[in-house]
Amino acid sequence: MWVNILFAFLLVTLLVYLFMTSLNSITQHGVARTVPVVTGKTLDEIIPLLEEKGFDVIVQDSVYYDTLAPTVIIKQVPEPDAVVKKNRTIYVTINRTVPPDIEMPNLIGLSFRNVEMILKANNLVLGDTSFRPDFAPNSILEQQYNGRSIAPGTKIKWGSEISLVLGSGVGNQEMLVPRLLGLTYNEAKMLLQSQGLGLAAVIVDPFVKDTTNAYVYRQNPVARNEEGKSFRIRPGQTMDIWLGVERPDIDSLENLKRKIIEEKKADEEGTDN
Repeated sequence: MWVNILFAFLLVTLLVYLFMTSLNSITQHGVARTVPVVTGKTLDEIIPLLEEKGFDVIVQDSVYYDTLAPTVIIKQVPEPDAVVKKNRTIYVTINRTVPPDIEMPNLIGLSFRNVEMILKANNLVLGDTSFRPDFAPNSILEQQYNGRSIAPGTKIKWGSEISLVLGSGVGNQEMLVPRLLGLTYNEAKMLLQSQGLGLAAVIVDPFVKDTTNAYVYRQNPVARNEEGKSFRIRPGQTMDIWLGVERPDIDSLENLKRKIIEEKKADEEGTDN
């Protein structure tokens, strides 16, 4: 029994000794490496460099700068020139290869000065600016991307170019008030835009389900008064419209208006006599 106990004690002592003597080799005690500078280099450049020096590489995060090349190293951990053990992992933050998506802000109705700051804050670029007659000078009437109107909340790429249509104020040249009666909402809107006029209030009847194809049955200002005299309007001013389900009978409205005018004239002549 004592022989077995002595043998076991010697065996344990031997194992402890072997472990302690090999511990330095296992942990590579005394074997150190200096972390090289990898910031400013691309990922393809640093991987063979770090692997050759006995380091592993893991991309920990990515950000985006439009002024830097794709996959350029922006940050590294551990820091450059730090002394670490061999086989240590280097964590890097790289510049993204593809710009991230952002939401298009709502610029309509804002002043041009505010819009410049909003575009910059949202990492968007100001493109071309054009003007259209409107009662609010230098206010944003339309925001465009690639030549088309873009709705707020639409996903676009970081650094996209946004063009703006601004109001130029009310024009000095007068023109006849357009007749919108009988037109659909879309037709009326296009006609007003072509003449430099805007829409103010749009009153929709409760029975209308599709505003786009609803008909204009009333407008303000009207094209003519009860005596048939035409009204005039300036570019940049606005009009109100009322929309209904059925297209109004324009001829009947004109005949009724004429009849009212004739009766009014007859009454006036009878009073004079």
